[in-house]
Amino acid sequence: MIELALVGIGTGHPDHITRQGERALNAADLILIPRKGEGKADLADVRLAICSAVVTTGTRIAFFDMPVREGAESDYAGAVERWHDAIAEAWLAAIAVHLPGGGRLALLVWGDPSLYDSTLRIAERLARRTALRTSVVPGITALQALTAAHAIPLNAINSPVTVTTGRRLETGGWPAGADTVAVLLDGRCAFRGLETAGVSIWWGAYLGLPQQLLRHGPLADVAGPIARLRDSARVAHGWIMDTYLLRRSPPAP
Repeated sequence: MIELALVGIGTGHPDHITRQGERALNAADLILIPRKGEGKADLADVRLAICSAVVTTGTRIAFFDMPVREGAESDYAGAVERWHDAIAEAWLAAIAVHLPGGGRLALLVWGDPSLYDSTLRIAERLARRTALRTSVVPGITALQALTAAHAIPLNAINSPVTVTTGRRLETGGWPAGADTVAVLLDGRCAFRGLETAGVSIWWGAYLGLPQQLLRHGPLADVAGPIARLRDSARVAHGWIMDTYLLRRSPPAP
C-alpha cells in the first residue's frame, strides 16, 4: 500500500505550507521531486529549499525526470492525457526504486492540489495500477497570494468571480456575465487580446518570494509593460509562476 500525501506549497514560500502540510512531509518515508530540465532547475531548488526549511525528520528525498508534454495545439486535450499517462509511469518507476515495499509518499504541489492542478488526476492513474490511498493537504492558492499581495478583495460587492485559464481567455475572450476574472496558467499574456476599455489588472509573479513582482493599473496602460517584464523575469530566473485578476468597471448609469 502506498499512502500518497499531496501537499500544497502555495507559490513556493515555506510559510505558505500549513502546519498540517509540515506534519505530512515529516511523516513521509519519501518525498518525490520532479526535475524539469536544466532550464527549470530552480523549480526543483525551490522544493528542496522548502524541504530544508520544514522537514526535520529522516524523510528521504528522491528525484524523477518530468516527461515533456508534446506540442499539439490541434489536440490539446489528447496531448495532456498522454502527458499525464507518462507522468504516472515516471511516478511508478520512482516508487519501484525508492519505495518498493510500500509506505508513505509525499509530493509538493504548487498552489493547491484542487485548483487547476492535475496531480490528483495522475494519482487516479496510479490507483488503477497499485494499492494507493491519497490524501490532500491544501495550501495557499495563487489567488489568495495575489489578492493578499495587492491588498484587494477577490470579488466586487455582490459580484461573482470567474476563474479560468489563459488558454480559455485567449480562445473565448472575456467570460460572459463576469465582472471579475481570475486567470491562471497564462504563458502567452492572453490579456493583450482583450478589449481594454474600463478594465483593470492586478498581476503578480513569484508571489511571496524575494523576487516577487507586482503590477496594477488600467489594462490599456500596463498590458505591454507586464508582458515585457514577464519575459525578462523568465529569462533571468529560468522559470516564472504568475497569475492575475481582471476587473471590468460597471457601465456608467
